[in-house]
Amino acid sequence: MDSVVAAVLDESTTSATFLSLTVPETYQGAVVLKEEAGLFEGLDTRDKDPAKALHLRDVPTPVPGPGEALVAVMASSINYNTVWSSIFEPLPTFAFLERYGRSRPSASRHDQPYHVLGSDLSGVVLRAGPGVQRWRPGDRVVAHCLSAELESADGHDDTMLDPDQRIWGYETNYGGLAELALVKANQLMPKPAHLTWEEAACSGLVNSTAYRQVVSRNGARMKQGDTVLIWGAAGGLGSYATQLALNGGAIPVCVVSDEHKADLVRSMGAELVINRAEEGYRFWKDADTPDPREWKRFGAHIRELTGGDDPDIVVEHPGRETFGASVYVARRGGTVVTCASTSGYRHDFDNRYLWTSLKRVVGTHFANYREAWEANRLIAKGLIHPALSVVHPLVDVGAATRAVHRNQHSGKVGVLCLAPREGLGVEDVALRERHLEAINRFRVPPQEAAAATGDDS
Repeated sequence: MDSVVAAVLDESTTSATFLSLTVPETYQGAVVLKEEAGLFEGLDTRDKDPAKALHLRDVPTPVPGPGEALVAVMASSINYNTVWSSIFEPLPTFAFLERYGRSRPSASRHDQPYHVLGSDLSGVVLRAGPGVQRWRPGDRVVAHCLSAELESADGHDDTMLDPDQRIWGYETNYGGLAELALVKANQLMPKPAHLTWEEAACSGLVNSTAYRQVVSRNGARMKQGDTVLIWGAAGGLGSYATQLALNGGAIPVCVVSDEHKADLVRSMGAELVINRAEEGYRFWKDADTPDPREWKRFGAHIRELTGGDDPDIVVEHPGRETFGASVYVARRGGTVVTCASTSGYRHDFDNRYLWTSLKRVVGTHFANYREAWEANRLIAKGLIHPALSVVHPLVDVGAATRAVHRNQHSGKVGVLCLAPREGLGVEDVALRERHLEAINRFRVPPQEAAAATGDDS
């Protein structure tokens, strides 16, 4: 890989030079193994250690087929789907690979006894497959994680409705936590030129997810002046939702779990912050019984902060723990938009507060190519900034994933793949200088990130 890295670091390298490079027969990737799918049987979720299941292994290099590209990965990041894959919840991801492998001959190579994880990357196109016109070897890119076949009419208005859409690096193989990655060409987007490799790699999944959830016509359709309640506002998804609210003229109400995270969202420009640990909110009396009195206390707190306004939009992702409260506090005619259930998939809420108050629950899942492109463009223009906390080398991917599993992080956890150190990859120095204060403001110092151990929901 040394020649590939040298070519990437040499800014004068041409597309022809990349084409002349020998593609290695194997590369290192962060994998889980099919033979270990039962590793954590009988353990509670919190006791499962991703570092025991994630291995750095040499795997065969796939050849890009029609409409695909092979990317030299400079940096990647950890997402919650990396955690789910590494602890084999809610089921081992090999079931996804087997199903995909059966779907069409070209997908059979994804069904392997190993699964290369990762749904983010920044890097350089190394090879483009037949039919790829937009991208050439040497192009600096980031990738969004939607892999869609688009053989059904259902996906042509909104790609996320394609019955054959999958999340790359979670439901497909050859993901971004590796030295090389295989993607569809319509996953690629231009790398923001003022960002380093690790900064550019941390935004793809969460920023696009937040954009669809909060801004898009497929989500909550946020408008100026809306009050937006954001759970886990200092986390990966929440920090982008907070920026989108502020950038779009809305009023975020940021829910966090400790004072460190409260300071972080205030540094973004948010003024209305709820430290749920300090307030002692407990939305469940026990494992089976929600507590509506706590919903009401929480709603009163929000109105106190906003001057009497209930949230027009509630940005939901914790799921079971908070969903009943979210439905209750949304304003009459308001929208609860959900994209995940990190605290549990079975939600319990009082439907009277939904149906009689004409509220809506909208499910969103990642983003289509257009939404991802628009979200990336906001970053490229310096209007939204990467929320990066700490950066690990690829060899420490297990420890990095464990930190996310245990919520020992704020913002995104980055991973250097082929990039030899942090700080490389900046092309537009002038644009970076204009936004350096904001970039640094959103960067959590490593020692503070390591100390942030509270639940980020």
